[in-house]
Amino acid sequence: MGIRRGLVLTVALAALTAAAVLLGPGAPRAEAASGCGGRLVKTARFATGELRVYKTRSHACAVTVAKAPGARRAMAVTLQGRGGRPAKDVGRYTQQAGPVTVYALNRCVRATGSVAGQGRTTGWILC
Repeated sequence: MGIRRGLVLTVALAALTAAAVLLGPGAPRAEAASGCGGRLVKTARFATGELRVYKTRSHACAVTVAKAPGARRAMAVTLQGRGGRPAKDVGRYTQQAGPVTVYALNRCVRATGSVAGQGRTTGWILC
């Protein structure tokens, strides 16, 4: 009986380990959900959503996320490096506008996001 019980426990442990490897971590990372890599450096909340700015070593990335995903509505995100042209994503979306990315090595950036006519601007950040 002891050998059989040990065998059952070993098989169960192997099955759990295999499931953990195949399924990965339980909660997805925020970066993966947004489409931006790097670390979250700024969140600007407003009544209908939030603007998120991420930074890697050489680039900045921004998305605007609706507070309550659902029907299509006007959404926009703009990201501009100081001295450069802005990257924009403007349209009618259900959940998110963006991601937009700009080169930001040793450069300030500013981001603007809006959902259904309400929004926020970060001002110059990452300077």
